Amino acid sequence: MRRKTPPSADPVVPKDILDRAKSAAHADRAAPARPAKCVVCGNECAPTSTEGLCWVCRRLKISAWREVDQQLPAQD
Repeated sequence: MRRKTPPSADPVVPKDILDRAKSAAHADRAAPARPAKCVVCGNECAPTSTEGLCWVCRRLKISAWREVDQQLPAQD
């Protein structure tokens, strides 16, 4: 068996650039993005909400729309 040859002394990427890239990659992982707050109650927003609502407030809004749709024909 032959031993592996040691890596060359001249790296492809300079060490200072490599260190900055590693620190930038770790900084992104270390600080996760804080979820947005619900505009109604202040809880964490639902990931599917485009209005800035949590899942409870979003569900209440959908339920209210359904009730309004059911009441409109009765008023005519």
